[in-house]
Amino acid sequence: MEKKKTNKKFIIIFAVLTLLCGTYGTYKYLHSLSHEHTDDAQIEKNMNPIIPKISGYVRKVYIKDNDYVKKGDTLFTIDTRDYQLKIEDANAALAAAEGSYEVAKADIGSAMASVSVSDANVQSAGGNIESAKIRLNQVTNDYNRYNNLYKNHTITKQQYEQALTAKQEAENQVRILQQQQKASSYQKTAIIAKSNVSNKQTQVAAANIQRAKAQLETAKLNLSYTVITAAIDGQVSKIDIQPGQLVQPGQSLFYIINNITAWVIANFKETQLNKMTVGQHVTLKVDAYPDFDFEGTLTSFSPATGSKFSLLPPDNATGNFVKTIQRLPVKISLNPSNDVEKIKLLRPGMNVDVDVHLN
Repeated sequence: MEKKKTNKKFIIIFAVLTLLCGTYGTYKYLHSLSHEHTDDAQIEKNMNPIIPKISGYVRKVYIKDNDYVKKGDTLFTIDTRDYQLKIEDANAALAAAEGSYEVAKADIGSAMASVSVSDANVQSAGGNIESAKIRLNQVTNDYNRYNNLYKNHTITKQQYEQALTAKQEAENQVRILQQQQKASSYQKTAIIAKSNVSNKQTQVAAANIQRAKAQLETAKLNLSYTVITAAIDGQVSKIDIQPGQLVQPGQSLFYIINNITAWVIANFKETQLNKMTVGQHVTLKVDAYPDFDFEGTLTSFSPATGSKFSLLPPDNATGNFVKTIQRLPVKISLNPSNDVEKIKLLRPGMNVDVDVHLN
C-alpha cells in the first residue's frame, strides 16, 4: 500500500503557529514578572457640587448643559425680595436698639445729676444741723442760767418762759434738720439704685445693638447668597433647575467638573499587590483614546477593599462562606509631562487599562 502523502503546508502552518504561540506566551510570562495589569480602572476628576446656602425660588439661570465657566461666573440667582425685607427689618431693629441705648444713657445722666443734687442736700443738711446744735447748746446754757435765776426769784416768769421757748425751738429745729438729712440720704440711695438700674438697662441696650447688627449682617450675607457663582474653573454638568423652581439649603443641584486635574482609580486584585509600591511608574491607556498613552505614578493604596465601603458590606461570619478575591482601589496620579490638552479631553468614569511597572 502507498503511504499517505504528508501535507507539508499544514506542517509549516502548524509549526509557525506553535512558534508564535510559544513566543507570545514567553513574552507574556516575562512581562508579568515585571508588570501588573488591570482594566478595572476609571478616570477621576474633582466634581464640585453646586449647593445653595439659602432657600428660595430660582429667578434666572445663566448657564446651559455642559457650558464652560470661569471662577466667579454667575450660575443662577434666587429671588431677593424676601431677603431685602429681612434687611429692612434688621435695620429697623438696629435703629430701635440704638434709640433705647440713647434713652438709657440719658436716664443715667439724669440719675447722676440727681445723685449730685442729693449729695449736696445731704451735706447742706449736715451743716445746718451743726449750726442748729450750736444754737441749741447756747440756748440750753441760757435756759439753765435763767432756770437757776428763776428759782432764786431773780428774774420774772416771762423771762424764764422766753428762755424755755427758745430752747424748745432750737431742739425742734435740730430734729427737723436731722429728719431732712435722713430724707435726703434715702433719696440719694433711691437715686443711686435707679442709676444702677439705668446702667444695667444701658448694658442690655448695648447688647441689643450688637445683636441687631449681627442680624443685619446675617441678612446681608443671606442676600449675597442669592447669587450663586462658580467656585472653580470647569465644565458644568446637566442643569436640572428652571426659573421658578424652589431650592433648599444643602440640595445638590448640579456639578462643575475641574478639567485640569485628573487621576485614575484602579481596582487591583489582592493577589496582584505583592510587589506594588508607592512611586512605581504606570502606563495608562484610555479606551476613548487608544492611540495615546498617558504616564502616571502610583500614589497611594486604599485603607480597605472596595467591598468594605459598599452600602451592604459582606459579613463572612454569616451563612455559607465562599472565598472571593477582593479588589483594592489604588490611586494613580497623572504625571506633569502629559499633554494638558489631552487631559482636558478625559472625562470622569472613562475606562482605563493600567500597566504598573514593578521594576
